[in-house]
Amino acid sequence: MLEQARQRVAAKGWSNVELVQARAADYDFPSSVDAVLSTFALSLEPRFDEVIAKAAMTLVGDGRFVLLDLRMPDNWLRNLAPVLVWLVRPFAVSLEVAKRQPWKSLQRYFPQYSYQEGYLGLVYIAIGRQKRTPGVR
Repeated sequence: MLEQARQRVAAKGWSNVELVQARAADYDFPSSVDAVLSTFALSLEPRFDEVIAKAAMTLVGDGRFVLLDLRMPDNWLRNLAPVLVWLVRPFAVSLEVAKRQPWKSLQRYFPQYSYQEGYLGLVYIAIGRQKRTPGVR
């Protein structure tokens, strides 16, 4: 996949794209970042709390961390968890992964936070927002 991405970046002539192969928790963010977006991936990283903490330290100004992911529902669908997990197992999802709650880390590290569930509580979008004075860490 990384090679395909390299080819696409070259073909499009994008100069503002850096491709990195690394475990998310081991990645060192640049010194200042405007935004972080994670879609259906961060819950797969057992050390998701470290990722969110590092991102929170590097986001500048009105920086945002947007997290879209699956979750274990709090409703009647919870009883169907083994079946639901079986359906998404090709994507490395397990019961352990489904029980992770990275949105709580986002809430802990960001002064402004919003959370919304969709698809019967199976999917959520959480947004953490920094409110810092430019040039102040």
